[in-house]
Amino acid sequence: MIRHLLSINDLSRGDVVRILDTAESFREVGTRVIKKVPALRGRTVVNLFFENSTRTRISFELAAKRLSADVINFSTGGSSVAKGESLKDTALTLQAMGADAIVIRHSSSGAPYTLSSWVGASVLNAGDGTHEHPTQALLDLFTIREHFPSFEGLRLAIVGDVRHSRVARSLTLATSKMGGEVTLVGPPTLIPPEAPAWGAEVSHDFDSVLPKLDVCYMLRIQRERQQQQFFPSVREYARLFGLTRARVEALPDGAVIMHPGPMNRGVEIASDVADLPRAVITDQVTNGIAVRMSLLYLLLGGDASRSIAGSDEPAEEAPGGEPGAAAGA
Repeated sequence: MIRHLLSINDLSRGDVVRILDTAESFREVGTRVIKKVPALRGRTVVNLFFENSTRTRISFELAAKRLSADVINFSTGGSSVAKGESLKDTALTLQAMGADAIVIRHSSSGAPYTLSSWVGASVLNAGDGTHEHPTQALLDLFTIREHFPSFEGLRLAIVGDVRHSRVARSLTLATSKMGGEVTLVGPPTLIPPEAPAWGAEVSHDFDSVLPKLDVCYMLRIQRERQQQQFFPSVREYARLFGLTRARVEALPDGAVIMHPGPMNRGVEIASDVADLPRAVITDQVTNGIAVRMSLLYLLLGGDASRSIAGSDEPAEEAPGGEPGAAAGA
């Protein structure tokens, strides 16, 4: 297994399958009364967030705690960073404190790469600028796999502000790697010129794409983009690219609707559409914990002598070294 997760491109197809299979083993932990296993007891995970985040930070925190790791949450507000400390000095401080893994979110693209050159800990990219968000892509693949037997030939559309979306880039790369077909949909101003190089097709006609889809993935429209005039108005955007109930009717039977959150109901997705049974948005959140448990376990070389079931008996291992279905799992 790799030492850091900085980009989806760090992973082979086999790595992705291994991560998802391991997450499947860990998902059962979340259904227990005591949601904890001793796999990473004695390890320290630091959440280093230079950007505001609720879902991703809490998801990583829960994942680490369910593996019995010690967790330190570091935010820039009220910290030494606010007093002028550099990223490098912060990194070296965390290194001196014995961090085993550092989860970083940063507004600058490439910050996780730079951090990984300064520390001995494993670095996990939780979103860097407009570059990538690899763990979001992995949890999305996990959620998709619950509904479709194979990624091969899967038809996925990612709709919205692709230009500024690290989720769109990571998910496009991940889906293409696994054999799926991706179409990026949005106004020309919100589709970056380099998008076809990601392995995706581009369309500016949402309605023509809908009948062909297995997965319709809606991106959040950031209201601050309106001030930069990438589209005439929010109302105009919602009319052309919003997922309404009428557009849902054009989707094939069995197609699912996804969104990385948080949603702007009534803009990129209608409120009643977000609550449909085929909208698996809350499943994405739940699955994110299992996937991040899997990543922390694999990157930190979880102790295979400790059962996922939390007993003192050695854990069984699935082919490839993943924790298998031990007693009670």
